[in-house]
Amino acid sequence: MKKLIIATVCMAFFPTFEAFSQEDKKQQKATDTIKPTTKIVETNSKEEKNRNVMLNAANNTSPRDVNIGLPSTVGGITILENDLPVVYFFWPELPNKTWRGSVGLEKTGLLKMDQLANTMGDLGFAVNSYSQTGTKEQKIKGKFTTSNFGWLQGDVNVSGPISKNGWTYTAGAFMNYDPSTFKLGFTRNADETKIFRGGVTKYFNEDKGKISIIYKYSDSYNITTPAVFQYGENGKVTELDNFDIGKDSYVVNDGKVKTKDILTGEYKWSNLAGNDNRSSAHNIDVFGNYKLDNDWNFKFSTRAHFAKVKMINIIPLSIFAADASQGYTLASTGQAYSGNVGTQLVLETPETPVTNIAGRFSINKQIQNHNLTFGVLEQFYKVDKFTSNRSFFYQTVEAQPERLIGQNTDSDGFYNYNAGAEYHSGTENKLSIYATDDWKVSDDFKLSYGLHLRNHMLNGEYSLTPRTVGFNFTDANQFNKIDQNFYQIAGSLNATYNITKKFGVLANFQYNEENTRLESYSQAFEPNTHKIKSPLGALGLFWNTDYLQLISQVTYLKKNNNLARYNLVNPLNSSEAQTTTVYYDIETVGWTTDFVVNPFKGFNLHYLITFQNPLYKKFNFDAFGTSYDYSDKNVLGVAKVLMEVDPSYTIDKFKFWASFRYFSKQYANLTNALYFAPRWETFGGINYTVNKNINIGATVINFLNQRGASGTINGAELITDATPYYGKLMTGTYIMPLTGQLSVNFNF
Repeated sequence: MKKLIIATVCMAFFPTFEAFSQEDKKQQKATDTIKPTTKIVETNSKEEKNRNVMLNAANNTSPRDVNIGLPSTVGGITILENDLPVVYFFWPELPNKTWRGSVGLEKTGLLKMDQLANTMGDLGFAVNSYSQTGTKEQKIKGKFTTSNFGWLQGDVNVSGPISKNGWTYTAGAFMNYDPSTFKLGFTRNADETKIFRGGVTKYFNEDKGKISIIYKYSDSYNITTPAVFQYGENGKVTELDNFDIGKDSYVVNDGKVKTKDILTGEYKWSNLAGNDNRSSAHNIDVFGNYKLDNDWNFKFSTRAHFAKVKMINIIPLSIFAADASQGYTLASTGQAYSGNVGTQLVLETPETPVTNIAGRFSINKQIQNHNLTFGVLEQFYKVDKFTSNRSFFYQTVEAQPERLIGQNTDSDGFYNYNAGAEYHSGTENKLSIYATDDWKVSDDFKLSYGLHLRNHMLNGEYSLTPRTVGFNFTDANQFNKIDQNFYQIAGSLNATYNITKKFGVLANFQYNEENTRLESYSQAFEPNTHKIKSPLGALGLFWNTDYLQLISQVTYLKKNNNLARYNLVNPLNSSEAQTTTVYYDIETVGWTTDFVVNPFKGFNLHYLITFQNPLYKKFNFDAFGTSYDYSDKNVLGVAKVLMEVDPSYTIDKFKFWASFRYFSKQYANLTNALYFAPRWETFGGINYTVNKNINIGATVINFLNQRGASGTINGAELITDATPYYGKLMTGTYIMPLTGQLSVNFNF
């Protein structure tokens, strides 16, 4: 379920060796492409280059996932700001509610997987960003972005000195009003986000370091919509006459839903575009560094984060045909309705306080051929009475659909209140120590290794009471205590050996452990608390010349005991739905080749190709009285072949660039019976440097105007034979339609 909400279009498979550009290819769409690279063999580089993660073909709000063969919910993109996660856990506070790529960030990069394992103990890549601090000279920078669909984004930051004794200031505002590419029936904007920053920085004498105090306030709501399409042979989809993929909305036209509060039993209406779907947060960071007299560099970052999260999501489950005899009527007029009917699931979380107190402290020093770092990481998290109230309703199948009243609904058109509703409350605390070393053994041989040791404690309450239709808590005795204490280990070992000056081999090993979290206690069962282990190994070779930088490597990755919840639809009765929890393993083998070539002045070409085979293991469950086993099935929504081609050419004040991404067949349901045909995602643009202070960028997204669907097909998890579904209507995610964007950047 959560996978369907946060999944973005995946790209590029595995750690290559280069980092994407530090320019404004941030989360709000790129106007630049990949830069020439540094040498692969520099093991003290903590970031990846040539990783264009900020070009997202799905929406304007999130960085794309960097695909490592796992679904995005079990190993994908973590977002860091000032060396700490912007949110402790993505549910219920999604990262894009409090973080966006912005000129209010001094720099943004992509942290290598081994560095994330060593310092945070987590699996995946990380967007690594740092807040703009105060500057010794007066500076102002900004960006304005718009699109042919009416996207308006203003982003500005000013900084400068306060006094002559090292005190400086910074202040910034990010304001986003984005209708996306589709028209909602009840509001203009699909995303409204405001982020304000302000703070002071004190520079210590004799370049000893600095300390910054930054306050950030964020306020955001976001509405997404699936597409409706006709599914056909060979994974191809056809647009409907009354629904334009990417431009029409499948969200109910009044934006209102009705739920029953699982704690109080009260019925209530909520609005997708109002305060019922809006999250806000106050964030205070204190961070900086100080060079000690013994040449150790002391680096610190602390955070106090207080959020109030409110969220509504509507998930389509199925579509079926109804005639007049079945008694459906339009909720707005009472008029009889016959035609296609869509079954919708509502997930509504009322205001939930979330607190995160975190601190990371490290010391670093170069000692002969060793670059040593020792650190401590503390993360405290509290979520106060998280609930996910549930209800179901029917709607017409068209653009801006209307809600329907049926024989099994109440007078407002809703039914099955709180079937599968969620609840948990409590705290998590992670205390870690870690150490890393970049060791230049010789001119030809380099080792980089690290170890992360963590104690993870959970305390709180949950309930084992089944969430039947109409359920709400009536007795304090229905709650059970959570009291868990886990010890976990993570770390990595990377070796690079130059056989010749320009050619060599590399080997990587990484290992991560984790256990269950508070969120795993949301449903009415005792979660699996066994250790989750993720070993990863890679072996490859590299070749560097003045014109070519190349790497090719084979990777193996396994992750056990993954938790997923699915909103299943009975294949024998599409109006019957069930929430099912599954624990499973994933195993994947991949081969990635990545190179950058600069054959002549001004021209740069980046090319990446990945072959991978991610499979489910130990994947079995019961639903609707039937046992299912999907072991050795292909992982949902992950392509086996990925390719990226990024050419650019710079001449005088102009830069011309493009990005082409190929995805092979992607399976769209758990049985692998349904899939989407291969597709290309395309980006292109022109940058013009007016002068040293002003830059203008024009970007075109999906310039080949691909209109098909992608990702997953909601409600189709149990379908085993695709043939009866050819010609049927389904819903799924999609890439953005042809979109033009214009941005103006200034820096004084």
